[in-house]
Amino acid sequence: MTLSPTQQQLLRALASGATLKSHRYLDGRKVYQLHWLDGHPPQTVRRSTVAALQARGLLFSNQKFPAATYMLTEAAHQLLASEGAGGTGAA
Repeated sequence: MTLSPTQQQLLRALASGATLKSHRYLDGRKVYQLHWLDGHPPQTVRRSTVAALQARGLLFSNQKFPAATYMLTEAAHQLLASEGAGGTGAA
């Protein structure tokens, strides 16, 4: 499985403790934001990045409204562990 640099960065950020949330607004907008532990302002994440990681089984959501939280799946943890052990990250 080949991930884009943006997808890899998002997975690493989540593994290091950042939180990814989708915020739903009354007008129907849905915005994905990465919330950092160190107090930096939230970073907007593209919908396509989140969708691609979900399609690969690397992210799942708690489906809460109006702000769902996305978490790493076991497959994502294994992928990150293989990268840290010198693996290619390919699955």
